[in-house]
Formats: sequence, C-alpha cells, structure tokens
Amino acid sequence: MSAEIKTISLESLDLAALLCSRVCHDVISPVGAIVNGLEVLDDDKDPATQEFALTLIRKSAHQASARLQFCRLAFGAAGSAGASIDLGDAEQVSRNFFQDERTQLVWEAPRLLLAKNKVKLLLNMLVIASAAIARGGSLTVTLTDDGTNTAMKVTARGAYLRMPPHAADLVAGHNETGVVDAHGIQAFYTGLVARASGMTVAFDLTDEALTISAA
Repeated sequence: MSAEIKTISLESLDLAALLCSRVCHDVISPVGAIVNGLEVLDDDKDPATQEFALTLIRKSAHQASARLQFCRLAFGAAGSAGASIDLGDAEQVSRNFFQDERTQLVWEAPRLLLAKNKVKLLLNMLVIASAAIARGGSLTVTLTDDGTNTAMKVTARGAYLRMPPHAADLVAGHNETGVVDAHGIQAFYTGLVARASGMTVAFDLTDEALTISAA
C-alpha cells in the first residue's frame, strides 16, 4: 500500500528561517576552519606550523567567500523585483562554488541577461544535481533562450550516482508528512522558484546520469 502524499504548507517566517539555516550550514565549515587557523597562529610559533595555518586560512577564506557569493544569487534577492541577472555572473559564482578536485563543471550556456528567478532556479538545480555525485564527478549545464521560452538542464555524472533523497517530491511541493526541515528546504525552495518562473522541473535518472531539466 503506497504512502499518502501531502502538500507541504510552510509559513513565510519558517521558510526564511530554514533558508537561513541552509546558508549557515554552507559557510560554517570554512569559517570554523579560519577560526582554527587563527588559534594555531596564536598558540604555536613554529614557522612550519604557522605556514600551514596561513595556508588553511587562505583556502578557507576563499571557500567562505565563494559559498556566500553563490548563496547570494541562489537564495538572495540579487537585485530588485523583476531584475535580470547576467548568466556570466552565475557561471563565475558556480565555478568558484564547485572548485575542487572532485567536481568538474561544464558550462554550456550563452552569456545573456536572464530573469532573476530563472537564474536562481538554474543554480538551485545545480545544488540538487551535485548531491547526486557526493563522491565526485561532472556537472554539465545547458541552456537555451529565445526571448520568450527558456529551457535549462543540469546533468550529473559520477561513479556513485544516486538520486538525492526525496528531491523530486520536495521540488513538486509534497511529501509523506506535509512538512519540510532544513535538510529538504533547498529542494522545496527550488520548486517554489520554478513555479514563480512559470517553469516545470523534471528528473530523469539512468545508470549513467541524472538529468534535471526545467522548461
């Protein structure tokens, strides 16, 4: 017997609180590493140890900055109502966000101005797709826009590919409980942005790839 599916209902204050928790989760690790590095500088005067601490601080500061810039576009206002965003800016923050040895980002979208919510949708689709390749792989972004219709796609490929838990249901705005927590808020928010953009998100999982598309 299949479980009952319930529409998720969320007050605006709860949505704001859960999104804030998500952003804090993304930046707390590099910020904590900066604090640890500063403590090492204060406590250990060995030159080699201090150089290690400085390297850690530099790397973690870059990570914190990259994650905040990405979150600003993906979750923040990023301009006034009705504003457009340069896809070149979205590409740059995405490359900085996914800059590690495990993930290769292939960006095949033209540089153009796109409605703010559509850019936010694309970045949030990237986040969901990245969760499908937790052990590394590639993310490919494709997008077409003729001035009236926009079609976007993010494809994840990796050795340990999997569908992020409950992602499709949360994007569609429902699940078995009718509530969402900080772990699921990003996928639920992706669905809100999609509907605000007049777009529908679809998932296609094969043995080789997970494709998330919106049109």
